[in-house]
Amino acid sequence: MTNTLIPLSDLLKIRKDLKLKNKKVVFTNGCFDILHAGHVDYLAKAKACGDILIVGLNSDKSIREIKGKNRPIINELERAYILNNLKSVDYVVLFEEPTPLQLIERIIPDILIKGDDWAIENIVGREVVEKNGGVVTTIKFITSQSTSNIIKKILATYNE
Repeated sequence: MTNTLIPLSDLLKIRKDLKLKNKKVVFTNGCFDILHAGHVDYLAKAKACGDILIVGLNSDKSIREIKGKNRPIINELERAYILNNLKSVDYVVLFEEPTPLQLIERIIPDILIKGDDWAIENIVGREVVEKNGGVVTTIKFITSQSTSNIIKKILATYNE
């Protein structure tokens, strides 16, 4: 599973080139642990909003801080590999912090997207993107599927 993650330094060079070419860069982020149809639909819709889709992927350490010691289920390299093999995803970059704010401040995407379970005013990085002339928006989920719900269903089935 090589070349699944792009180093931030390389991504910043690519971003500079994309800006010169007037390409619209879309950024979204998440854990993407146990990829499901809702994730795939969300990423396809995000990609349709611009030319290039960059996915900020929470590191294993970051997920443990957010979700607890038993997560992630799938490690960061495997999650990155899966995401990189979706036709909608152009680049996957890892971040260690609980939020992608530092990453967004460096990339400065043209479009910042989260799921519609987020209020626009609560989206991390909104101020940075809007201050630089970008757009912040949300995407409607097609299913109520979530990794946490999948894990609960597996545990309930296993414990029957």
